[in-house]
Amino acid sequence: MVMTSNILPIINPLYRRPIVEQATGDSKSTLYRKINQGLFTKPVKIGGERVAWPANEVQAINKARIAGKSDEEIKALVIDLEAARKDC
Repeated sequence: MVMTSNILPIINPLYRRPIVEQATGDSKSTLYRKINQGLFTKPVKIGGERVAWPANEVQAINKARIAGKSDEEIKALVIDLEAARKDC
């Protein structure tokens, strides 16, 4: 966790699927199709059968889409985002 001014940590919340759908405008089936195509990060397990997505990943992918990045560029971003999870 990164500290800012030694007071409060920067928190990266986890978004459950309905929030991800709302944030991206995608339906459940579109979201999972994008995951299978490498255009969206895989969810992380948060207990039992529950999954969620790190907020920073959802925001990064949305930002890339807004910037007009190609599918190939977004696939590279997804690879980088998932690899960065190992550094946490």
